[in-house]
Amino acid sequence: MSVLVNVNGRISDGASAAISVFDHGFLYGEGVYETMRTYNGEPFLFDRHMQRLRASAGMILLDVPDSDNDFLQRCLETMAAAGLGNKRSEGFDEAYVRILHTRGIGDLSYDPAATPIPSVVIIVKPLPLTPESQFQHGVKVCMVDVIRNHPQSVNPLIKSNNLLNNALCMQQALRKGGVEGVFRNYRGELSECSQSNLFIVTHGVVRTPPLDAGLLAGITRGFVFELGAAAGVTVEEAVLNDSDLFGADEAFFTSTTKELMPIVQVDDRTIGNGKPGPVTRNLLGDYRRRANEMTTTVVR
Repeated sequence: MSVLVNVNGRISDGASAAISVFDHGFLYGEGVYETMRTYNGEPFLFDRHMQRLRASAGMILLDVPDSDNDFLQRCLETMAAAGLGNKRSEGFDEAYVRILHTRGIGDLSYDPAATPIPSVVIIVKPLPLTPESQFQHGVKVCMVDVIRNHPQSVNPLIKSNNLLNNALCMQQALRKGGVEGVFRNYRGELSECSQSNLFIVTHGVVRTPPLDAGLLAGITRGFVFELGAAAGVTVEEAVLNDSDLFGADEAFFTSTTKELMPIVQVDDRTIGNGKPGPVTRNLLGDYRRRANEMTTTVVR
C-alpha cells in the first residue's frame, strides 16, 4: 500500500509527483479541493463532494470542464494503482482521497486568461485511522484568537486551496494541547473549527452555527441534519457564542475523516460531565451504519 498522486492523468508515487511552479494553485492559491474517504472501498457521498467542488469553483470563476464521472474514474484508477479500496482483496485498506482543481499553468498574472487549462491533482493514500479511544473518551479542543475569514474577504463557503487562515488556527490549537481549534467570526460568534464543523447539544437539541456565521458547508455537517431527522433528534442552525459552548451538555465536531468526534474539553473547561454524551454517541453510531449501508451495494 502506498501514496500515489495523479497529476493531470499521470499517476506516480508521492516523491516523483510534480506540478509546475507556474501553476496558479501554487503561486496564488487559486484552486479548490475536496477530501473524501471510502467505506467498503467506495468514495462516500462522492456526488455531494463534487457538487460542492463545482460550487466553490464557480465562486472564483474557475471552469471545471471534466464531468463527475471523469473525476470518479481518475480517483478509482489511482486507488487501484495504490492497492486501496478494492473490496475483492482480502483485508483491503480504506482510502483517503483528495482532489485539487487549480486555475492551471500560466504567466505571473492574476488574469484568468493567462491560464486557459486547469490542473487536476488527485492524492490517494491509506486512510489515517483515528484512534477509537478518541471516540470513546472524547477530545480537547481550544479556542483561538485567529478570526475566521470575513465572508466578503475570502468567503469560507469556498473550499479553497488557500488554507493559511485554517493552518494558523490549527497551529495555535496544537500549541495549546488541543486536537482542533475553534474559530470565532468577526462578530465574535462561534463559526467552525480549522478542519471541521462545530455542534453543541443542550437539553437534547443539537445546534450548529449557520452558514452566514462564516463557515464551510461541511458534507458531514449536512448529513448530520439527515441523521437527526431520521432519529427524531432536532438538529438546527443557531447563532452560538462562547457561553453556549461552555454550558453545553455535549459537543462534537464533524469532518469527512473524523466522522462525529466528541468534545469533552475546551481549553481548561469540561463540557458536560466530561464524557461523550448519549446524543453524540447515538448520532455517531447512526452515521457509521448509514455509511456502511450506502456503500455495500456496489462491488468493483
